[in-house]
Amino acid sequence: MPILNWLDREKDVKAAENVPYRLLEADPKLSHGDADTENMLIQGDNLEALKALLPYYAGKVKCIYIDPPFNTQQAFDEYDDNLEHSIWLGVIFPRMELLHELLAEDGTIAIHIGDDELAYLIVILDEIFGRKNRVSICTFKQGAATGHKAINPGLVTVTNYVAIYAKNKRNWQPNRVFTGKARDNRYSRYIENVDEHFSNWRFTTLSNAFSQHMKESIKELKKSLGDEYEGHLNEFVLSHSMNVIRTARPDYNAVGEDVRKAIDESNKKADEIIFHARENHPDMYFINGERILFYRSKLKEIDGDLISGEPLTNLWDDLLSNNLHNEGNVKFPKNKKPENLIKRVLELCTKENDIVLDSFLGSGTTSAVAMKMRRRTIGIEMGDHALTMCHPRLKGVVDGEASGVSKSVKWQGGGGFKFYRLGQAIFDSEGHINENVKFKYLAAHIWFYETKTSLIKKPSSPFLGVHHGTAYYLLYNGVLGDKRPQGGNVLTSKVLADLESHDGPKVIYGESTLLGPARLANENITFKQTPYDVKAR
Repeated sequence: MPILNWLDREKDVKAAENVPYRLLEADPKLSHGDADTENMLIQGDNLEALKALLPYYAGKVKCIYIDPPFNTQQAFDEYDDNLEHSIWLGVIFPRMELLHELLAEDGTIAIHIGDDELAYLIVILDEIFGRKNRVSICTFKQGAATGHKAINPGLVTVTNYVAIYAKNKRNWQPNRVFTGKARDNRYSRYIENVDEHFSNWRFTTLSNAFSQHMKESIKELKKSLGDEYEGHLNEFVLSHSMNVIRTARPDYNAVGEDVRKAIDESNKKADEIIFHARENHPDMYFINGERILFYRSKLKEIDGDLISGEPLTNLWDDLLSNNLHNEGNVKFPKNKKPENLIKRVLELCTKENDIVLDSFLGSGTTSAVAMKMRRRTIGIEMGDHALTMCHPRLKGVVDGEASGVSKSVKWQGGGGFKFYRLGQAIFDSEGHINENVKFKYLAAHIWFYETKTSLIKKPSSPFLGVHHGTAYYLLYNGVLGDKRPQGGNVLTSKVLADLESHDGPKVIYGESTLLGPARLANENITFKQTPYDVKAR
């Protein structure tokens, strides 16, 4: 498979491996809402923050949405988006590696990008996620050829892109999503008495039925309603969708024998309605050899309303950015993304309580929408933006702010988030364990190092769990209490007797062991000495 080469690639592909594991330290003063919430707002460099999350969230994140710098060669007040090309690639590659590790096997990553780096991003994603796991490159229309954009000659850019990849496409199970569309004008006939037996149905035109409903002629309605005429007609169609119909001639050779018999009978009985009942499928009606199609079958429930809908495509030209500057009550000109865009991504590939991560959080849009849609969220933002934009925005979500998608998802507030900063490194520059690291953090790290999975439970004893038949234990910081020698950090016969039993192989970390090689082999124990056998990666 082709790979991308650039200046300092060799160094950049090792950046994720070389970055230290750091602790995440909560700040109760900046946390807000439910004290038991799992939602996280992390302030700090996102490469270090992603590395810090690995022992706890590797393989658990259901959806990742990120909006990294587009590298448009422009300098924005909020961000320096004028990165030299190879530096941009060096920023993206190691972060994609860590995001890949955090993503669940059935998870999805969506990367919002402009056309300046789109081609290069796809090559990097193909290398890390696998070309076979590429789902789609969606085109997002975010503007129009108006204003200052239309002054200069040449092409006016009104779109950017959302690259969507699965962690493992074989396990990927997206939701069925529909989007609104214009009324289908082919449905131009109307059944006046649809509630009666089908043999008595009377047909008229849609315009005539609408005219009778409004008690005015079509000519008068168009004059009085003006530009609002089409809107009123659409409302009438939606509220009478079982009455509004069209007919279509089926492909005779593509249907079953039972349907062909119904078509033949309909052709023989002019102007008579033929009914054909079906199991596990909608019943069918025919007239003059054509099937009667009801507008109701075209309607989909979108945000609680039945409207004309079609399956989601890879062209997203319906997500208007109206009032975008007001969403979340934070200003982020030229960089803020509409909440409806994030809502669409989450509708496609998540359900309630799934974990959603954004490591380029910006103004906090992803976390805000995830919370409103009752997903768990992890947001990472460096510098002052975490405090000046993300924090007040998420605080407003908890308190019930009503902008963006709040109305469509029926959000009225609740939940909460915890504010974190990056703390000390677990290992020093020589790879030794930081003496201030607590048992629970080292336990999570060792479990991740051994199993490449996140530690599900918070350990309160040396027993960490069983993975693929092997049990793992950690004797550290006197977790057993004062059971001499060295407070239970040394594996002795007494300590072994106190450990949770396991019939299969066991890996035990400790300061040292008083059990000889023969005893360890007899007990099926692999002993690893801290700190020497604890690896940073």
